[in-house]
Amino acid sequence: MLGMVGLILLQAQKLGQYVKENIAVTVYIKDSVNEADIKRLQKSLDAAPYSKSTDYVDKETAAIRLQEELGEDFVEFLGYNPLSTSIDIYLNADYANTDSVTTIEQDLLLNPKVKEVVYQRDLLSFVNENVRKISFLLSGFALLLLIVSIALINSTIRLAIYSKRFLIRSMQLVGATQGFIRKPFVRQGIVHGLYGAFIALVLLSAVIYYAQQKAPEIFSLNDVELFASLFAIVVALGILISWASTALAVSRYLRLRTNQLYTK
Repeated sequence: MLGMVGLILLQAQKLGQYVKENIAVTVYIKDSVNEADIKRLQKSLDAAPYSKSTDYVDKETAAIRLQEELGEDFVEFLGYNPLSTSIDIYLNADYANTDSVTTIEQDLLLNPKVKEVVYQRDLLSFVNENVRKISFLLSGFALLLLIVSIALINSTIRLAIYSKRFLIRSMQLVGATQGFIRKPFVRQGIVHGLYGAFIALVLLSAVIYYAQQKAPEIFSLNDVELFASLFAIVVALGILISWASTALAVSRYLRLRTNQLYTK
């Protein structure tokens, strides 16, 4: 369950990043600027840290696109092409927020070649707000599941150790140290944690494969680093929770007096 929530959270962040990187900032160029200068400006924008990619749209191409959207030849009707040459900047996700884009806009307007900078401010705010809300809700749900998982695993391990309490007391009576007594229980707990993690990874792999077949545009099997990180977290949690719960449960029974062994 934790792995599933983690998978959804990672995919939600990836989807949010994809949406952010497809929001364009359009830079309109003055009509007096020649094409060579526009190409140099585009290269400088490509090299900017906030730019993921750029798209140069000349007046003729812009007119063709608008004609397709409107379904009529407005150039023939007006007798001239009123559109300006533009460069669409697709931002890196880290810069796709209102504050960063406002700073970028101010810097671009200082360039004498730039006539106007246009972007969808409301859409940008809407996307960032919703990505933040979804990430917060999923993180909270993941934390709740983590607490429930720890409680369930801890209860199961404590019950298993409870059945061995007389064996623990017998080992103490013959002089075994606490470390010697605790070691095999902790080792067994870690092995059980690995078994649980392995089963979880098999189920997660099946879910990922099924999701990729149904929604290939969202789930991609090429996201090796993302899935490797998720699998590593699942394995680490399986080992860590089992190890900590086992060590605490054994320590509790190591501290009990003989008359307390007959009570839960």
